[in-house]
Amino acid sequence: MRKNVTLRDVAKEANVSTSTVSQFMNGRFTYMGEETKERIEQAIAQLNYRPNAIARGLKQQKTTTIGVIIANVVHRFSTLVVRAIEDMCIKYNYHVIICNADDDEMKEKQYIDMLMAKQIDGMIIIPSSQDRKNYEDILSYQIPLVFLDRTVDQSDAPSVVVNNYKASYEAVKHLADRSYRRIGFIGPELKMNTRKDRFRGFEDALEAEGIAENKRLAYHGEVSGAREALKVMMKEQQPPDALFISNDRMLVEALTFAKENQLNIPEDLALVTFDEVEYADFFSPSLTTIEQPAYQMGEKAAELLLEQVNNGVPAEKLSREYVYQTTFHVRDSTGAKI
Repeated sequence: MRKNVTLRDVAKEANVSTSTVSQFMNGRFTYMGEETKERIEQAIAQLNYRPNAIARGLKQQKTTTIGVIIANVVHRFSTLVVRAIEDMCIKYNYHVIICNADDDEMKEKQYIDMLMAKQIDGMIIIPSSQDRKNYEDILSYQIPLVFLDRTVDQSDAPSVVVNNYKASYEAVKHLADRSYRRIGFIGPELKMNTRKDRFRGFEDALEAEGIAENKRLAYHGEVSGAREALKVMMKEQQPPDALFISNDRMLVEALTFAKENQLNIPEDLALVTFDEVEYADFFSPSLTTIEQPAYQMGEKAAELLLEQVNNGVPAEKLSREYVYQTTFHVRDSTGAKI
């Protein structure tokens, strides 16, 4: 059985003190000569030394690890924010544990418990609930926390979000300006503020444009039920001539439905979707989308978390919300009419 190599073994091999090796391992080279650094590097390589992260964490009261809980990893938005968080954390020598909660509060709670047991230094969460009680353990233990994409009621933890209401309002107004009057809505269940704000923007824009809202042209539910909902809508005496789609997964269902039923876009049914999708420009027709600055939002979330972890900035000293604006890309899927 291979002997565990210790810091003391490395120091002895390099003919330096253990404190010098410790400084080297923590990247503190200011007063360290090149020849000393080379000897330590050679000793580490020769002895195949691997630092004990658990022991180091106990000593420093830090694990240099953060947890990221994503509501649903299949969204392009989730992929981009995770990449940004990881990129930012690598700069500061932090490791990232990524968990996918599937928008399931119980699964999310299991991940929270697991991450706390691992004594991670902080968490970034796209929450599956707006209820503070789901995050009470994190808050009561004063573990640094940042919410992303969604806010949580009665929590002092900072949130990084976009102006969902404004983005949806402007998208529906764009459809109305092109003379679409029977505008339908496809989106998930309205249990989170993000989703509520998008639908509220949709409703208010209809009202402002003098368009009567038809409840039969709105679907809020599972992705798996979207195509059946569209089938019912299109059988209405006055079916939708345009759709506002609340996220990229629902978009896939709408496009599949249009193809299966030989609907021409935008002649038979115009489409605008929340979330930019890959190759939106290359689709035929190209897709009108609302793009969230996902990468920048992920960077900001990581920055806010590291402010708390590294600099000891309490959450209450940070802003409650950091609100980003979306970009509206007008393309062919909302053309024609007027």
